[in-house]
Amino acid sequence: MKKANANLMKEINLNIVRKALKRVETATKPQLASLTQLSVVTVNSLVKELYELGELFEDDIVPSNGGRPALTYRYNYNYSLALVVYLKEKEGEELISATVVNLENDLLAKEEYTMPVFDRQRFYEIIEHYIGLYPSIKVIGIGIPGQAVNGEITVSSHRELTGFRMIEEIESQFGLPVMVENDVNAAISGYSMKENLEGDQCVLGMYFPMKYPPGLAIYLDGRIVKGKNGMSGEIKFLPIGLDWSQEMTTEKFVQAVCKIIHTVNAVLAPDKIVLYQYRMEADAWSQAWETYRLQHPMPSYPEVVLKQTFQEDFEAGMRWLTLQELEPTLDLAVDRNPRN
Repeated sequence: MKKANANLMKEINLNIVRKALKRVETATKPQLASLTQLSVVTVNSLVKELYELGELFEDDIVPSNGGRPALTYRYNYNYSLALVVYLKEKEGEELISATVVNLENDLLAKEEYTMPVFDRQRFYEIIEHYIGLYPSIKVIGIGIPGQAVNGEITVSSHRELTGFRMIEEIESQFGLPVMVENDVNAAISGYSMKENLEGDQCVLGMYFPMKYPPGLAIYLDGRIVKGKNGMSGEIKFLPIGLDWSQEMTTEKFVQAVCKIIHTVNAVLAPDKIVLYQYRMEADAWSQAWETYRLQHPMPSYPEVVLKQTFQEDFEAGMRWLTLQELEPTLDLAVDRNPRN
């Protein structure tokens, strides 16, 4: 029991030193001791271990207030890398964007690939290419226009993805952990992260692509609300009698958006709705929404923000969510027999 407690405390202290050095980038051992409130003896041991792992480098030697010069250590943000892949439609073709980022969210590589329809073998080849180029990749994050249930993509606007056991297959083939996230969930996560939203705010993201059904994400208390089987936000199933794959007039589109906002506002009363769309201008929307509000009073109204930055927020969210998977976790197993 004592050994288990000692090992746990060592892991906790390693994470404390790791996070402190990641935050300041370079520091001496005395500086790390001051930043972490750990003893210099403890820091010496932990720095030695992190150095041997390759998580930090020896850097410059600096004067030390008249004493012996001190060696500084620099955190190695390339110690662990993430491969982040996004799938989306662009001009009638499948677009796959592959990005490699380090622990500081610096972009090391990015390339886009187009194909007439989603090709699973080509998708695997792209992943294999980057893993070969960057052996320090330790996690794969994939953003999709759909939702996975028990490892299988069961709902997607891209029919080639339906039935794909993406996580299971990729983890088996490449031996790396895989995180799959819905595109709208990732986009509103990226938006909320960039805007530094207050933790208790309820923010909705609505995405209306040009030829696919819309999707919605709920960001509440600093996290995404996913619902049963991750199916919250499937607003294409609302009974409003629209075929989203067909062309529609701007007027018809605006009325549909108003009705959807009315519906989710009555249920969730969000502080803000971020509306990702490309069919209407801000002035036309403001006038239409004001008219609709006069005809349909509600006890509260959200701030509605029109954005044309879906891809930007999607990418930012996927990078941030994937990097979270590289944060160290502790196995806090509870000892059920305190007498041992």
